[in-house]
Amino acid sequence: MKHTLPLLLVLASVAANQASADLAKIVSPNAVAEKLGGDMRFTEGPVWIPAKNMLVFSDIPNSVLMQWTKKDGVKEYRKVAESNGNILDLQGNLLTCQHAGRNVISTDAEGKVTVLADKVEGKKLNSPNDLAILSNGEIWFTDPSYGLRGKPGELEGNWVWRIGEGGVDVLYKGHDMPNGIAFSPDEKRVYIADTGKVGKIRAFDVVKKGMLGEPLFEIDIRCDGMCIDTDGNIYTTSRGGIHVFNKDGKKLGVIETPEHPANVCFGGANYDTLFITARTSLYSVKTNAKGAKPKGAKW
Repeated sequence: MKHTLPLLLVLASVAANQASADLAKIVSPNAVAEKLGGDMRFTEGPVWIPAKNMLVFSDIPNSVLMQWTKKDGVKEYRKVAESNGNILDLQGNLLTCQHAGRNVISTDAEGKVTVLADKVEGKKLNSPNDLAILSNGEIWFTDPSYGLRGKPGELEGNWVWRIGEGGVDVLYKGHDMPNGIAFSPDEKRVYIADTGKVGKIRAFDVVKKGMLGEPLFEIDIRCDGMCIDTDGNIYTTSRGGIHVFNKDGKKLGVIETPEHPANVCFGGANYDTLFITARTSLYSVKTNAKGAKPKGAKW
């Protein structure tokens, strides 16, 4: 028994060194978050637009989508109704969750806006927050009540939803405040963050029909938005920076950021740059990893 504690310390040290080595494969130990723009109110929902070599992201309280390009920096993209999460669909149209709009919308290349979901059985959604897409075109989104600002909603809870051929159906009711959502590259798992009382990321088997089952496992971190690389590693936003986990929830380390991050995505010509929305600012970090595009994406 004398050697139990030292042995445990040695094992912990070995595990920590291995995790550090794994993180070093993903991002250089000398990498620093570069500030690309600031003086915004609350940034969220970054998405890379390959056709324009441009990042689009939300400044929620100002009800605007912002854009960033290497040439022109940060400037306003267009007015919205308190947009939050953004992604591209398989054809490259911009999909957006809107708090004040209480909906999920699609914007095509010509700027035409289509409402994809705003009501279920005549009841308004709460305030759609974040979303992800599958190769069959299904859009899964989270719908906490943050955008209601304490006012009562029309639904019975804060749930996770799916937009599919049959319309809009509920997938999971077990979260308090469902937030960030992302699929594994092989689409076998979905990771869903809860920023409410649950305060964890839960991993589930992806279902084709019906409700999600019991979680496969939980990651003990209060995460907002997240993204995935081609190896299935999970890049989560929480206190201190981007906390990176492997596909099974083992922590690899933290990419530090000057401000508390809210969301993150991969972008750039080779999808090897992390773009991080963090409170009032936008940051980027060059990585050795590459972001996973949705299967079937035509962009």
